Amino acid sequence: MTSGEPATLAPDTVIPPAGVVRRGVLGALDLLLDARSNGRSAAVDRSVLADLDATHRVLRLPPGLRIEWLGTAGFRLEMDGTVILIDPFLSRRSLSDTLLATSVHADTELVRRLIPRADAVLVGHCHFDHAVDVPELARLGATVYGSASVQRLLGCHGLADRAVRVDPGATYEVGPFTIRFVPSRHSKLLAGLAVPSGGELTCESLDGLSSSSYRCGQVHGIHVEVAGTTIYHLGSADLVEDAYTLGPVDLLLCCIAGRSVTRDFTPRALSTFAPRTVVPHHLDDFFRPIDAPMGLSLNIDVAGFVDDVHRFDPDMELRTLVPFVPHGTVPAAR
Repeated sequence: MTSGEPATLAPDTVIPPAGVVRRGVLGALDLLLDARSNGRSAAVDRSVLADLDATHRVLRLPPGLRIEWLGTAGFRLEMDGTVILIDPFLSRRSLSDTLLATSVHADTELVRRLIPRADAVLVGHCHFDHAVDVPELARLGATVYGSASVQRLLGCHGLADRAVRVDPGATYEVGPFTIRFVPSRHSKLLAGLAVPSGGELTCESLDGLSSSSYRCGQVHGIHVEVAGTTIYHLGSADLVEDAYTLGPVDLLLCCIAGRSVTRDFTPRALSTFAPRTVVPHHLDDFFRPIDAPMGLSLNIDVAGFVDDVHRFDPDMELRTLVPFVPHGTVPAAR
């Protein structure tokens, strides 16, 4: 072949199907996630997490309140026999399986085994890692509070009667819990330029509800009062400061995925919520099975977040949680 002539393939050259190539590329990303969990920066982050682990340091909670991190942005709160969940996500797949699947739904058996009951599910936005398990929990009897996209998701599952479309000006009472939804903002995870899967969920067919079809919808922070304690769940690493008017909180459950692409995120969040204690979350690799050892996400810098907090206030209390390890008073058997 002379210079300038187009390249030609030998007659016996085998060209792999596009799907095979795509799966190979995504498989390489799976390996990259695993490497992140075993690399040097992960070792530093794991050391920081261990040092702040609330299993060894007191997490101040009122008597009778129990809190449990479910991984990613998910939490379980229980008081006086009432259970509320925030952004639960258990039905995990590998990154390659998630992106290749034409429909993504709950692992029914897993959800029922790990969360057999809940009175209410509070959803901050409708991405799959916050909402995919919500319809199954509604089917088990929980009332679901969230945006129009969350309501539409439940309707597509035939569960519209289990959904409450929230009003940021309203107060919702669930047992001893008083709940308010605050307008918020999702971090622009796509190179700091755009929110992934932005817009409203449409859900024309469950068969075509892929991971990218779980559109973000409206974003809310979630303010919870119980037994004289205030808790604020920030489910994405951005916020709308002027929308928050509820005063200092005792416990800030602070998403740190996307912190690196959000301008001055940490000082803005700490100035707005003035928390007594900060618990970082959405730091784990949620493309690992829920019962596998916890990995760390690619875009997480736990040590950097802790440094940011201490620069803002050297005395601010930081605690980290281990998935499915409850903290606080374990309720007596009923």
